[in-house]
Amino acid sequence: MTTPPMSSPVPPQAPPVGQVAPGGPAGQPLHQGPAGPPGPAGPAAGPVYASPMPVRRSHLGHALASEWTKIRTVRSTVWTLVIMFVLVVGLGAVIGTVLSGEDELNAPLLGGGFFGLMLGQLCIITLGVLVVSSEYGTGMIRTTFTACPQRGRVLLAKAVVFFLLAFVMTLAATGLTGLILESMLSGMPVDPYADPDVMKDSVDPQTGEVIVPGSHWLGATVGAALYVSLLGLLGLAVGALLRHSAGAITAMIGVVVVPLLMALFMVGDGLAELREKLIEYSPLNGLASLYRIPMQGEDDATGWPLLGLLAAVTLAVLIGAFARVNATDA
Repeated sequence: MTTPPMSSPVPPQAPPVGQVAPGGPAGQPLHQGPAGPPGPAGPAAGPVYASPMPVRRSHLGHALASEWTKIRTVRSTVWTLVIMFVLVVGLGAVIGTVLSGEDELNAPLLGGGFFGLMLGQLCIITLGVLVVSSEYGTGMIRTTFTACPQRGRVLLAKAVVFFLLAFVMTLAATGLTGLILESMLSGMPVDPYADPDVMKDSVDPQTGEVIVPGSHWLGATVGAALYVSLLGLLGLAVGALLRHSAGAITAMIGVVVVPLLMALFMVGDGLAELREKLIEYSPLNGLASLYRIPMQGEDDATGWPLLGLLAAVTLAVLIGAFARVNATDA
């Protein structure tokens, strides 16, 4: 009995160029690669995957889009901004209601908006810190730096996106508060015993009623929004330096509150000058001056010089944050 001859095995054939290999990703072309070193069965050739997605060089616009997606999709951002808005507008309306029951006014009409923003600024400062420190706390900053190795670009994108968001939301809150106060208090008579320097440009010389000049509107809306946004940006820079949420938030609250607390406990003539300087250059006095109700210094202070000082300090701390982000690992 004879056995049939065994057929020799047929070697697998590589798919032609441009076709899909069985078992490979559906719809993905496999191109023939370069021939390898010759072997017993001839030159070895293997398919090489070629991605259909184009490769483009990243730029600042990509980083800005990424940071905007992050900040607007985090639930804490929404709640923080909502609380800020409610504090500023709500307390402003409450102050306006109380003052409307008085017979006369002894302060600028928009000054009532300061008390709500004094608390609302803490929300913006906290949000500024969390924009950076939360990624360091969870370790997601490593993923961010992997996607964008230019660390300075990442920090710049975070700063730009946060500052614009904080400014727009604060400007909306202060603007609405100003409209509420004007609708409640416009036309009220001025207290004859009010400080004339404080009420400068706030009194109609013909009727003796309280008015709101354009310079007051600019300070209580645009100026106040810039001031609070810069404080939040300073918090962002401190968060990038400390990389710890609790520590950075505590440090920023100290910057805002501690100068006034120290001044309250400085008694005696020898500390009078230091006490006055602490109050005059405190962040809260700078914000109050924009509402034309300064705590210390000239009675007709506008607050714009202190806004410039805050901008310089914020820029210096941001430069330090850029240096640390580029010099040390996440």
